[in-house]
This record gives sequence, structure tokens and C-alpha cells, in this order.
Amino acid sequence: MRIQFISRDITRNGPAPGLPWPLLGAVVLLFFTCTVWLFAPEAPGKKGVLAGGHHGYRLLKASNGVELHTIDTLPGNIGLTAIQSNVTDTPDNGINGGFFWEGQLLSIAVLNDQPVKGAPGDYGSGWYNTDRARGTLVWDGVTGKLSVQVAEAADELKVTDRGRYWAQGGVSMGLANENSWKAQALSEEFPAMEENRLRSGMVYDKEGRIWLLVTTTPCTGEAFRDAVKEKIAPGKLLDGIFLDGDGSSQLKLDKLRIVGDRRPVYQMITLRKW
Repeated sequence: MRIQFISRDITRNGPAPGLPWPLLGAVVLLFFTCTVWLFAPEAPGKKGVLAGGHHGYRLLKASNGVELHTIDTLPGNIGLTAIQSNVTDTPDNGINGGFFWEGQLLSIAVLNDQPVKGAPGDYGSGWYNTDRARGTLVWDGVTGKLSVQVAEAADELKVTDRGRYWAQGGVSMGLANENSWKAQALSEEFPAMEENRLRSGMVYDKEGRIWLLVTTTPCTGEAFRDAVKEKIAPGKLLDGIFLDGDGSSQLKLDKLRIVGDRRPVYQMITLRKW
């Protein structure tokens, strides 16, 4: 930005004709106020925050060494879509979604009672948490409430209006259940829980904000969960789900790219606006 000043010694000669001293002072104050506002640095670790706090990005490091790439947003800004590529090769911002096998979706991914790939009831469409009931994060668009429901099919989910909700399946994180979360996750066949793998997840807090999470730090499921509990909305976090992980842990946000092992994935959680 180039700012050109017109030279004038106002101390000696007074203000320009027709510009009284009080008005000149107000103009100068407004100029410096705008300058400070325009060039003030962003809060450390936070980027891409729109007016009103609709969403933001942070990189957070937990005391156990796990680094979390985090996106927080509002439930109405979440989209679910079927893809056939690495998340970083899509036009959308967001992260990978649920589990899959040979192009078939193995986790619920439903918008307004419509699976993201195919028709209700179709195998591999996103209608089912295939083979067993698993933790599914549900947003009720009427009440505005978020919940984790353990279900095998989308028609089992409890919502106010089946034309106004979304649901993303994964594995229960059990953030309020310290004594039983691990047994529940194992009952839902959480893969490689005790191995050091890349991880991703989706959690929510008391204020109704959604957090999309990806780590580039190989870690166990428990270490990932511990990092989430420590760093994400401390004292306000309610619950969430583990998503697909390892090479499927992928994120795209403007110029930020996390590619996992560059494999294609088949479902993505998107940001409608960024």
C-alpha cells in the first residue's frame, strides 16, 4: 500500500482553509486507528478466522508430543461428499471422512437422509456403518444439537426432522467415559488402536462448535485421544469420533496440504465456506 502525504507545516501555518482543528484531529485519529486495525498481527497459531468467528485453523502440540492440525467451525458449515482422490486434489477445503474398502463406504455419511454415494439402503453408499453399530456424530438441524449415537444404519439415528440433519460415522471416542471408552472402541472394531499411526477425528464442544482434527504425528488411538482432551476446547469438550487414519489422514485448507501417504480416499468432510 502506498500512502502519499501532501506537505504542509500545520504547526506554523494552521490547518488548510475550511478544515477546523477539531475535525483535523478526528481525521488524524481515524487514520491511525485504521492503520493499527489493518496491520495488527494475527493471534499466534490462528489463521483464516472470519468476522464473527465462523471458523479457524490452529496447530497445537500436546504434552505427549502429538501435534494436532485443527479446524473449528459451526455445524451448518459442514458438508459431506463422496470423492475418489486424495483430499488435497479436490477443489474443497476439509479433511478425510470415514472408513472405506475398494471404493465402498463403510461408515455412515448422510445429509438429510440421503447417503453421499448412492441411494438409501445401498451397500457402500454411506447409509451404513458396515457390519456393526459404531459411533456416529449427528447434527440435528432443527434443535441445533450435536450428539454421538451408536448405530449401524442411518434410519436408526434419532433426529427431529429427517430432512434437516447430517451424520458422519466413525468410531466412538467416548470423551466422557474414561473407564469404558477403550472397550467401546474395541467393540466397534477400531483398527490399529495400539499401533503408532496417523490419526484423524471429529469432536464438538459445549458451545456447539465442531473441530476437525488431523495429526501428522504417528501415535496410538489413546495418545491421539489424550492430545485431543488436553488441547481442544479445555473444559468445554463434550464428545466425538475417530475417523479413518494412517495414510487416509488428509487435510486441505487453502495452501496447507496434508497428504497422508497420497492414497485416494472415498469420502470427505468439507467446509461449505472458508
